[in-house]
Amino acid sequence: MANVEPAITKALEDAIAGDKGRSAEILVRDGPLRQTIIGLRAGQTLAEHNSPPAASMYLLRGRVRVTGQDQSDVVAGEIVALTHVRHGVEALEDSVFLLTTVTSQVGGSHGDSPHEGRQE
Repeated sequence: MANVEPAITKALEDAIAGDKGRSAEILVRDGPLRQTIIGLRAGQTLAEHNSPPAASMYLLRGRVRVTGQDQSDVVAGEIVALTHVRHGVEALEDSVFLLTTVTSQVGGSHGDSPHEGRQE
């Protein structure tokens, strides 16, 4: 079990301090399931990209705009399903979100650590 609060703080600090204005860390990797905490400094974007077979974004801090076929602003505490169309994300404020994805990978090693990529 992981405490997400330190990861939220670290993601935001790394995004604000980093040259690219963003940070990402996989918290859970279990077969095709991935949960990644992503920090974006205000004004930074994740360019439009294709969605995996299933994905959702749970905004933990800040405010973002999801662009693509439909455009919507998301505020802290909201969760949004990311549709099967190209989309991008723009940080309207310093923001952190939990991205949950299911990849097209089938199966997976039972030896995968549920906290792979997490730094203590």
